[in-house]
Amino acid sequence: MVAAECKPYAWTGGLGDIVGSLPVALREHGTDVRVAVPYYGTVDPKRHPIVPSGITITVPVGSNTQRGTVHVVDEGEFPVYLIGSDDHFAGRAHLYGYPDDGHRFVFFARAALNAAQSLGWQPHVIHCHDWHAALIPNWLHIFRANVTAGELPASVLTIHNMEYQGNFGQDVLRAAGLERNGFLEHPTHPELTPRLIFLARGIHYADAVSTVSPTYAKEILTPKYGERLDSLLLKRGDAITAIVNGIDMTAFDPASDPHLIANFSLNNPTPRTANKAALQQEVGLPVQADTPLIGMVTRLADHKGLDLVAKVLPQFVRQQVQLVVLGTGDLRHHEVLTRAAREHPTNIAVVIRFDPPLAQRVYSGSDIFLMPSRHEPCGLGQLIAMRYGSVPVVRATGGLADTVTEFNARSNDGTGFVFTEYNPTDMFGAISRALETYHHSNTWSALVRNGMSRDSSWGV
Repeated sequence: MVAAECKPYAWTGGLGDIVGSLPVALREHGTDVRVAVPYYGTVDPKRHPIVPSGITITVPVGSNTQRGTVHVVDEGEFPVYLIGSDDHFAGRAHLYGYPDDGHRFVFFARAALNAAQSLGWQPHVIHCHDWHAALIPNWLHIFRANVTAGELPASVLTIHNMEYQGNFGQDVLRAAGLERNGFLEHPTHPELTPRLIFLARGIHYADAVSTVSPTYAKEILTPKYGERLDSLLLKRGDAITAIVNGIDMTAFDPASDPHLIANFSLNNPTPRTANKAALQQEVGLPVQADTPLIGMVTRLADHKGLDLVAKVLPQFVRQQVQLVVLGTGDLRHHEVLTRAAREHPTNIAVVIRFDPPLAQRVYSGSDIFLMPSRHEPCGLGQLIAMRYGSVPVVRATGGLADTVTEFNARSNDGTGFVFTEYNPTDMFGAISRALETYHHSNTWSALVRNGMSRDSSWGV
């Protein structure tokens, strides 16, 4: 697997979670999975047994070559190869967001492709995650013209989010060594033809394409969700597979999670109440056992539904509901939420940072978990929330539609509350149904058990 993130070495969200857990599940089925990820300056050698391989990789970049290193981490259930470069990764405080990101990930993907040969290990499949690795299928296609059939690995591209495509110009095309082939002609948006779009190249050349939920696989074939690549995806329709994301059920286990104040389980749920009180105290909300506590662990971005949340904040206050939001993202969402928290400190708490341990405590301490996304390829938050006994309220899009079902109080079936139209009225209607159910303790307990009983592992 080749990816820009892998938990616990370097990750910012769901991509790193997936790349950190899927290899474990595959190895349980007898597959020899290894992962290549950049050796970012943020990777902490004090926390992980990182060992130099002694191998230097020569990487063609345009008409020149650059050198990279390979370090190995073999502490867990699968080996991780850290691809190093002083120019591209060392000494940087963040994973992404630099003007030279195109050059950085051209170097990384080509170095990762060369690393297997240098390490004396020939994979049958190279699994490329998102745009950062999406040029690998293009290079393999070119290499196949000069080798005997079967000598090169097959390629799989997984699309985790169509919104992030890796869109660059002529200089990155040259750096990738693809100027002879030129730009791909865009069938419906000619203004994109003179651009190197990493994700488009991967979709075009990969032997197989997968994405992270059945509903999202259908959505991205439409202009609304295809992010101007829907026509290309339609051409590859037979090659596209949908596989719902799973979570590591051992790592996300409330019975053993070390970040919780009190561990609990499906068969011993009582200690969970201590986590709610502890969370309220930690984020500065009044400790009130009977007040419904809604949690959000999210990137503060438009497509996560923060505009809807902003419009219903007054209703939270009037309903005597508590809300805790954890995440980072767009400054304007920071400002709206932090202002609301200042004005209503007994109802709203906002923590602006990336804090995985606190995230675990939000899952375990909240009563309701809100994910009102405009679009959500799969989502992991709702899966973790159900595992930890927090009832999801979600919009029916992407993987949220595939993993959360509307609760029916008469039959006690369902795992949460779902709304369809992207507007604050429908969202608050779903929240209101959750709040009404919350005040019927026996019914609520049955709903919580439904969620905690759901198998969200990769084995399903």
